[in-house]
Amino acid sequence: MTVLVVGASGATGSKLVEQLLIKEYEVKVIVRSPEKLPESWKANENLQIISASILELSDTEMSVITSGCNAVASCLGHNLTWKGVYGEPRRLVTDATKRLCDAIKSNNAQSPTKFVLMNTTGNRNRDLNETISFAEKCVVGLLRIVLPPHVDNEKAADYLRTQIGQNNKQIEWVIVRPDGLINDDKVSDYEIYPSPIRSAIFNAGKTSRINVGHFMMKLISNASLWITWKGQMPVIYNKSSLIEKNIEVSKKN
Repeated sequence: MTVLVVGASGATGSKLVEQLLIKEYEVKVIVRSPEKLPESWKANENLQIISASILELSDTEMSVITSGCNAVASCLGHNLTWKGVYGEPRRLVTDATKRLCDAIKSNNAQSPTKFVLMNTTGNRNRDLNETISFAEKCVVGLLRIVLPPHVDNEKAADYLRTQIGQNNKQIEWVIVRPDGLINDDKVSDYEIYPSPIRSAIFNAGKTSRINVGHFMMKLISNASLWITWKGQMPVIYNKSSLIEKNIEVSKKN
């Protein structure tokens, strides 16, 4: 199996790459600064490092890179700096998603390519009746005004939901929504839900980046798991985060 990962040098994308390499898959990564990658990656024969900015690649180059890939995973995000949040490209995740999908379609592969997009619990799945409080709606509305990356996440997910859709013969997709991201060294127990079970704004849970990488790897590698979540936006929580929530509820009662 061959997997293309964009956003591979990021805190979560790097965890996904590590999980894929453990499975001994062929992995391609597109990174702007390959010198920052771990030395073990550079020496790994299963890893192909492509030094480029994804939005600057030509359509032909994108088509060549995605050719032969069974899956494409995007862990792209905006750097938490003034330039990263408010500078260009403001639609990094959305534009990259569109270009990758266009490239996949141009290859006319015989079987569908899996597309896994990392997103956020702050983005509702509009295919489901995910209700939130009035206060949370107000906060999300404010985020759309003051934080361009939030709108970028919404538009990227909406592109897969509405433009690629559920019955595309060339692309199948899953949008993974972690809650509050934390760092951890080892994969721990986690649980997956179709929708958030707690407020992403006022009562966020925790999700370790390595667990996100592990779940994305499992989606790509496990056919039955893929069938379970294909065309959906599953939410991932650390199990310990849910235990903490249950303790809080018990105390209130």
